[in-house]
Amino acid sequence: MPEGPEIRRAADRLSRVLAHEMLETVYFGQRKLKRFEGVLTGARVEAVTSRGKAMLTHFDSGLTLYTHNQLYGRWYVQKRGRLPATNRTLRVALHTAERSALLYSASEIAVLDRDQLASHPFLSGLGPDVLDSGLTWRTVAERLQSPAFRGRSLAALYLDQGFLAGVGNYLRSEILFDAAVNPFAKPKNLTRGTLGRLARSTLNICQRAYATAGITNPPQRVRRLQRKGATRRQFRFAVFDRPGEPCYLCGEPIVRTEAGSRRLYLCECCQSAGPL
Repeated sequence: MPEGPEIRRAADRLSRVLAHEMLETVYFGQRKLKRFEGVLTGARVEAVTSRGKAMLTHFDSGLTLYTHNQLYGRWYVQKRGRLPATNRTLRVALHTAERSALLYSASEIAVLDRDQLASHPFLSGLGPDVLDSGLTWRTVAERLQSPAFRGRSLAALYLDQGFLAGVGNYLRSEILFDAAVNPFAKPKNLTRGTLGRLARSTLNICQRAYATAGITNPPQRVRRLQRKGATRRQFRFAVFDRPGEPCYLCGEPIVRTEAGSRRLYLCECCQSAGPL
């Protein structure tokens, strides 16, 4: 499933095409949304933003298109009149005079007015967006120590969108490795210094993934691996999807386990258990 950085980059891409443009034609593949085709045709797009893993397209009429890609959804930007080479099912098409924004295969799609947007069950339950420019490491550290979160394992907490919106499976493994904390530790058992380190890693890794289209390894490590001929898959992550391969820091093999029915990767040496 695309995580916060991927959805934010997709929103940026759509914004470059749609922001301040008038929609000449709108198409919805779901019957329940057909009535909005005429309503939104002629509307002007004010902005395209993201909240966690959800994308929000705001119109000058006060309506907002809410979309969540889930596992298979994908946005494409095309020249008007062209379709991408894909076997996916078209769900949404927003056409300006020259370009088209096309959403394929997503199932969570809604057109919301302002009140519905404010009370939407998914959006209203989200924690701070991990890519919000106003989010500081101190706020993340405070949330880690709050009564609602401090007694839960980090492995569970870092998939909870109510804690931080936009963190998903690959980011979870990469953040916890970067902070050198065990996934099964609980915030209440960590020192103040470790909590601060984890909070900083949370923001740094997510911002790096956004800037680099999903690469979480530090730039110097990426360059070193590239000089050795490594492919993007080989230099992208520090631990995620690298079971049995040597840790870049200590050389011990990366371990794959499961937490919350999702795969999780760690270095048992660098992320020693400590107090759980």
